[in-house]
Amino acid sequence: MPEWNFADVYEAVAAATPDAPCQIQGDRVVTWRAFDRGANALAADFLEAGLGHQSKVAAYLTNGPEYLQVYVAAFKAGLVPVNTNYRYGPEEIVYLFDNADAEAVVFHATYGELLEQIRDRLPKVRRWYAVDDGTAPIPDWAVRYDTVVAGGADRVEAPWGRSGDDLLLLYTGGTTGMPKGVMWQQDVLFNVLGGGGNPLLGLGPAESVAEIGARAGTVPSVMLTACPLMHGTGQFSALISMNFGGSVVTLPSRAFNVAELWREVERNGVTALVIVGQAFAGPMLEHLDAEPGRYDLSSVRVISSSGVMWSQENKDGLLRHLPDVILFDSFGSSEAVGLGGSVSVKDAASTTAKFMLGPTCAVFTDDGRRVEPGSGESGVVAISGLIPVGYYKDELKTAQTFRTFEGVRWSVPGDWAEVEADGTLKLLGRGSVCINTGGEKVFPEEVEEALKTHEAVRDAVCVGLPDTRFGEVICAVVEAESPGDDLHDVDLAAHVKTKLAPYKAPRRVVVVDTIGRAPNGKVDYRALKKLAAARLGVE
Repeated sequence: MPEWNFADVYEAVAAATPDAPCQIQGDRVVTWRAFDRGANALAADFLEAGLGHQSKVAAYLTNGPEYLQVYVAAFKAGLVPVNTNYRYGPEEIVYLFDNADAEAVVFHATYGELLEQIRDRLPKVRRWYAVDDGTAPIPDWAVRYDTVVAGGADRVEAPWGRSGDDLLLLYTGGTTGMPKGVMWQQDVLFNVLGGGGNPLLGLGPAESVAEIGARAGTVPSVMLTACPLMHGTGQFSALISMNFGGSVVTLPSRAFNVAELWREVERNGVTALVIVGQAFAGPMLEHLDAEPGRYDLSSVRVISSSGVMWSQENKDGLLRHLPDVILFDSFGSSEAVGLGGSVSVKDAASTTAKFMLGPTCAVFTDDGRRVEPGSGESGVVAISGLIPVGYYKDELKTAQTFRTFEGVRWSVPGDWAEVEADGTLKLLGRGSVCINTGGEKVFPEEVEEALKTHEAVRDAVCVGLPDTRFGEVICAVVEAESPGDDLHDVDLAAHVKTKLAPYKAPRRVVVVDTIGRAPNGKVDYRALKKLAAARLGVE
């Protein structure tokens, strides 16, 4: 088998189907030829800027054709693409770019003002590239992206060449603290993502780059990634479609608009739709229920989701409107792709949180014993085989997540589960107190520290409460600085937004006389979550 590098794969596809659409956003259609030649030009500019072997290139972009073109340009030049959460505030961006050792940053012009505030704190960045999005002028300290890629260029290869060991860095959402860069080798990731195939579409793995080129475009694939490409779900799904010559559709608007989504599905003949759980699926079903038959959705074959729970009730509802569609619910994380999966079809929707274990997955107790089906024991879900190298510049966290059981190295991201007698997983949740809201993972202590900087707040704890749309919403349990003060009249969410990304701000507030910390400073998150749910009438 070859040693896979994504740049070689996409060059083979572009050579085989030069005039086929590669990227679509609204009225913009970028052919495989234009995509590939633009990536060549950008790769050449990276090298001209002095970037060396495995230098890091940050994509500070919302969805659009440029996102994946930046990634492919990095692959071509033997560089490392880095995802960037565009919801981050200045301090979070400084941390991310510094931690990643970013030497080039490609950003939408709308983020120029934020970058202007922090640019002098990022001396490692050699070149800034601004993508004109019509929202703000191009800063004079940045290179215009469209000027760089407009003319295109022939194939580019750096002096150090390309390798299957070349990395992609996928920064996590900060489940257990600050975001960490998961190091995926390209050969490993390519094989994890189907090896150039997709079993749901009846396409097996490829055995050579020549085979990739020969079958490019033979299986119709128009994938709409409704979720952000900055997250693993959207990014990895898009790479899968491109691996066998498909096209990637992104929505024209930056804010999720469910009517726009269904219009784009109909207009582009979308065959595969990628979402993140209830935050997307809830409004999608509500819109179809309100306007049944409005759209021609006959092209859709698969709707896939990962990262957030997707309820059985919602699956049943979508299958009423889309009876021939396969609903694929994937259980995994940035560090562990393919932990489990659940497939639903008409009249056979799978139960929420029930997943079949992946072929190289198991559940282990704290003391390293494999959990047997039907035993009633719980443990952490683990995957072996094709897994990441570890976390970038974090040996401690790497050792905590990538563990050895039965003499084998496993990725153990922290999800707890029981194994039912039939071999399915019953998910119990993260061992940590991480809150997953609309696919964004929020570390409670970070929000708590922001809340406690408000003069009226003495102490605070954040918990996640169930929500039909977002999976969970952040609820702040707060103790007033002065007894008797009513913090309900204080806009705590607005205060948090001055410190952190807006999605980290609490949506609900519960005021208590005391947080009830133990002498060692610990709090009972479970008890406070139960109290908050009772106060707010949440089940």
